[in-house]
Amino acid sequence: MRSLIDIATLTVAEIDELIATADDIIANPEKYAHKCAGKKLATLFFEPSTRTRLSFEAAMYELGGNVLGFSEANSSSAAKGESVADTAKTVSCYADIIAMRHPKEGAPLVASMNASIPVINAGDGGHNHPTQTLADLLTIHREKGRFDNLTVGLCGDLKFGRTVHSLITALRRYKGIKFVFISPNELKMPDYVKASLEKEGFPYIETTDLEEVMPELDILYMTRVQQERFFNEEEYLRLKDSYILTPEKLSNAKPDLSILHPLPRVNEISVAIDKDPRACYFKQVLYGKYMRMALILKLLEVE
Repeated sequence: MRSLIDIATLTVAEIDELIATADDIIANPEKYAHKCAGKKLATLFFEPSTRTRLSFEAAMYELGGNVLGFSEANSSSAAKGESVADTAKTVSCYADIIAMRHPKEGAPLVASMNASIPVINAGDGGHNHPTQTLADLLTIHREKGRFDNLTVGLCGDLKFGRTVHSLITALRRYKGIKFVFISPNELKMPDYVKASLEKEGFPYIETTDLEEVMPELDILYMTRVQQERFFNEEEYLRLKDSYILTPEKLSNAKPDLSILHPLPRVNEISVAIDKDPRACYFKQVLYGKYMRMALILKLLEVE
């Protein structure tokens, strides 16, 4: 039995296999419509989510399976003080696989150590979000046809953004990747991420100026400044509009730039960009469902 807690535990070959399965699901959905008949997914969401939770549910339903679970901690026994370990052991009696989101870093890992069924980390605090990264990778693969020799700009909240940390972990296994970190000084990429890139000889630059680096980028990964990660309302309000992507800011961008965003968007991408063919963030949502379908099949060892 295997779980997915951190994207780093997937090999390049396994990521390629998941992408191939997702591509096949997109091409032949009817072939997969009953693959998980009789199987149940438990969605344990201790933190609010729209896309990730509904994406997991849609993925399981489209595989012919069923879903049970909760969408906030208050509607679970956690409100009575039940531990994550006990919740995992209990839910293992009812379901075949768990998708868990939790505000505390490491909670899905604890669940996986105590569950008798596979656990998928659907986001743990500011730490990791491996299935969002799988959605990002499928988007890049379908837009660019490759993962190597790309200049990837990551913009916004790079300090608390679990999606950018996971994406860096995945992309640093490919050749010729260059990272460009664009953020206010208060939300810079953590030192431990930069230190590991330096150790492996990965080039990166840090800047506060999005327009200056725009012409270099093959991919621009926008993120929101996350109010829920701030202790100070005043600081959040000061930083939340640091980077707003507008058509004017794209004037010197590459014609084949791909703009990604893990969503939800607050106001960091102008709605005027939604019609731009370079906007990929709603495709990303759809690809997330297909990658979660592929992952559920893999972890349940369904042929």
